[in-house]
Amino acid sequence: MIVNDAPWWREAAIYQVYPRSFLDTNGDGVGDLAGITEKLDYIAGLGVDIVWISPFFTSPMKDFGYDVADYCDVDPLFGTLADFDRLIARAHRLGLKIMIDQVWSHTAEMHPWFAESRASRDNAKADWYVWADPRDDGNPPNNWLSVFGGSSWQWDSRRRQYYLHNFLVSQPDMNFHHPEVQQVHLDNLRFWLERGVDGVRMDACNFHFHDLALRSNPPALTRDTATVTDVNPYGMQAHVYDKTRPENIPYLLRVRALLNEYEAIAIGEVGADDALGVMAAYTADGDKLHLAYSFNLLTPEFSARHIRTQVEQFEARVKGGWASWSVGNHDSIRVMTRWGGTQPSSALARVVLAMQLALKGTPCLYQGDELALTEAEVPFELLQDPYGITFWPEFKGRDGCRTPMPWTNASPNGGFTSGTPWLPLDPAHIAAAAAVQDGEPASPLNAARRLIKWRKAQPQLTRGDIVFFDAPEPILALRRDLAGMPSMLAIFNLGTAPVTFAWAAAKGARAVDGHGLVGALNDTVVDLPAFGGWFGLVD
Repeated sequence: MIVNDAPWWREAAIYQVYPRSFLDTNGDGVGDLAGITEKLDYIAGLGVDIVWISPFFTSPMKDFGYDVADYCDVDPLFGTLADFDRLIARAHRLGLKIMIDQVWSHTAEMHPWFAESRASRDNAKADWYVWADPRDDGNPPNNWLSVFGGSSWQWDSRRRQYYLHNFLVSQPDMNFHHPEVQQVHLDNLRFWLERGVDGVRMDACNFHFHDLALRSNPPALTRDTATVTDVNPYGMQAHVYDKTRPENIPYLLRVRALLNEYEAIAIGEVGADDALGVMAAYTADGDKLHLAYSFNLLTPEFSARHIRTQVEQFEARVKGGWASWSVGNHDSIRVMTRWGGTQPSSALARVVLAMQLALKGTPCLYQGDELALTEAEVPFELLQDPYGITFWPEFKGRDGCRTPMPWTNASPNGGFTSGTPWLPLDPAHIAAAAAVQDGEPASPLNAARRLIKWRKAQPQLTRGDIVFFDAPEPILALRRDLAGMPSMLAIFNLGTAPVTFAWAAAKGARAVDGHGLVGALNDTVVDLPAFGGWFGLVD
């Protein structure tokens, strides 16, 4: 008898909802909580277990919700607390867990805390944010750069000091060295846990603390092009003093202790020079984050070597922790375009998802990837993302992956809204709408449903250890091992041409069906079409 003692979240699959673009129920052109509730049956039908909802809190929306002005309320754009309670109740009836974003490293400039902090140097919240005097020549205290461009210091005429902002000028950074700041975020987290939230996704979770001495960052030995694009000077620094400080570890212990009271989980977003090392440190020993993900599979590089390297390096450095492997999210060019080019094959979506589901870790899918949506073209005059506006045209920002979900091709704006959508829908997306694909057995949507549900029945894939095999590009070959069970072999052709591979490890293996990939084994020779794959069991 095989005993399953794995935590439930290790066997789960996560689906990310970007609420602005999911479904608009009131005709204002922006998605809302009621729209998510209406489509929970669709999400449950994918076979996923956790719904991660990007920020819906009170916000001026200068960074579309990642600039929070009230951590314990819903922005009217998205609905009310009662709408959220209805969403939670419906999700739980469907067997879905709800995970919400927590954006703690910074607030909105209009947050009452910051209004008080900037008013004087001696008020009760004067030190709740990171303030610094100018240097003698009036310049900022050091060379720290903002992820979104330029210095991460902004002069404030009220206090006659600079305040830190690792992102937009309108997103001042909180001072986590202050005990009250640490506690207020724990209190706000408890507010949502009491409402029934099952987990949190911690945005920019390694940005909480800064170097108290405000030392300047040294130049990067290797330019970071995973966290930011190569047109952004942010990647030219080694970010050793402005983030990923050691004080974050004990704070994550406190976060975990609170989550444990409610049997809730946390996944952390890690953007760092050594992202894999930070992921390992933040998930080690079972007393900090449950899971972490990085941008390492959100880059343009699509090769078997790259994917294998990321997983193997994490496994080599982790001490009992767990990864969440994501190939798409609201900050990255859609995977179909990023890895497939301008006219990707729909088969690419199937093999990428199968590969993602075969890796050791909890997979995280981004809304629309199950439809094989490509990156939308948004003209400059319709751009909303300040990040893209700053770095246009070499970097077009994040709007192309944030355009609204297409639900049907039978109504204007793909059934997303009866009004004018906040971002335009791509005509190609409307043609690939969920209702269209629902009736096509071989569609990317139905392929995704089949794969996700099939994985749940394969304990080797949800709980087993992982070993990779040497194979020429573009072949990714691996084995998942679980004590007391046959090993699961998996092999994927990540290329556009058929491949044949002599795989000695497959001797005596028997094929596993039900996943929908195309491939064949003859003795020890595997034949795979373009974007094909094969699974088998071997004793």
